[in-house]
Amino acid sequence: MAFSDLFTRGDQKRNVGHFACIVRLALADNVISEGEQKMLDRMAIRLNISDRLKKKVLKDPEKYPIEPPVSFENRIECLFNLTSMILADDEAMEKEKEILVKVVVGLGFPTDNSEMISSKAIELAINNNNLEEFTKKIKEFN
Repeated sequence: MAFSDLFTRGDQKRNVGHFACIVRLALADNVISEGEQKMLDRMAIRLNISDRLKKKVLKDPEKYPIEPPVSFENRIECLFNLTSMILADDEAMEKEKEILVKVVVGLGFPTDNSEMISSKAIELAINNNNLEEFTKKIKEFN
């Protein structure tokens, strides 16, 4: 195994874990809406998730653990993607908010701030902040 393969596999494992978190949010109400499906398809492509792997993750997203990014910037980007999924069907349900709080902790944000970070992230997503503005405001908040 080449040294470079270690990083590729680590990145892929992190991408699959992130995709699984997005799927968990989409399945919070046990139904994937059309908007959620479109976002899942886009995220699978962006995260380099094959169709075969995507089907596996959709069947059992709990099987794939969160692999938090090392960089704070990447954690915020993951949070941005997750909040975007919550709003893909134009509403933020309580179950989705509960899952997001847990995922925020799994991403490496402070436990004592997780509910406030989740609420702020949803608020920013509702206000259609782009990733740059979202990142700036989460950094100010955290």
